[in-house]
Amino acid sequence: MAFIRALEVRDVELDLDVPEPPKHRRRRLLPFSPWHFLLMPLALVFALPLVQMVLTSFMTDAEINSFPPKFIPSSISLTGYQGFFGDSLAPRWLINTCIVAAISVGSHLVLCSLAGYGYARLKFRGRTFGFFAIVGTIMIPTQLLMIPTYVMFSKLGIVDTLAAAFVPWLTSAFGIFLMRQFFLALPRELEEAGEIDGLTTFGVFRRIVLPLAKPALATLAVFTLLNSWNDLIWPLTAISNQDNFTIQVGLTTFQGTRRTQWSELMAGNVVATMPLIVGFLLAQRQFVATMTFSGLKG
Repeated sequence: MAFIRALEVRDVELDLDVPEPPKHRRRRLLPFSPWHFLLMPLALVFALPLVQMVLTSFMTDAEINSFPPKFIPSSISLTGYQGFFGDSLAPRWLINTCIVAAISVGSHLVLCSLAGYGYARLKFRGRTFGFFAIVGTIMIPTQLLMIPTYVMFSKLGIVDTLAAAFVPWLTSAFGIFLMRQFFLALPRELEEAGEIDGLTTFGVFRRIVLPLAKPALATLAVFTLLNSWNDLIWPLTAISNQDNFTIQVGLTTFQGTRRTQWSELMAGNVVATMPLIVGFLLAQRQFVATMTFSGLKG
């Protein structure tokens, strides 16, 4: 017994004498990674315009137009928010934007996931050509499609309606591409096990594939929410009735040829930006997981 205790004591002494790796030493000296010294200033540079926008929304027009310009307001003023919500149809614009974003996100999740799975797993004639034809539309400038799209929507009778804002966002080539890349990275053995248990192709997709695709679906939802919420050029072209404006189109009414209502405009920008920031923060982990799992890099 004494011999065994002596061996244990010697092993403990040997373990204590093992030199600590340099990486662990740096972590003891710093509570964070040294890369933060580079990333923190860059993050501040990107956050500075957002902070300035929020602070400017609490200034009056006279203080905003003063020289030299002020970064911090001398006093908190809510005239910008009062003018934005009281002198315009801002609540109606927000409701319209939420409707457009909700329909766009929902249709993207359904249609893009179905199309992406079909191009990833189903075998049919012309699959490769059809997929590359869809992806090739990403390279077509939006400006080239505006006139034919307007003519088509005019014949359908949906110009100057809220449908004109969300119909172009029912699906997208990028969404199909993203979902296909994610489905290709999934192990085929999981789907084969479901087929052995008697599931149909749609049953495999609904019960096995979709639960595993939650990170990709969250990422697609974030991208679709961002693009549909911030869309300006097409709604500005297809909609002229203020009752059907989205929030981005409504913000243009505060900019005139000779005068711009800066306080109301900054307040509207804050209101229009906050939902996007909250949506990204809620889906941040899924976004990073999808970029890593599917092999997509920015």
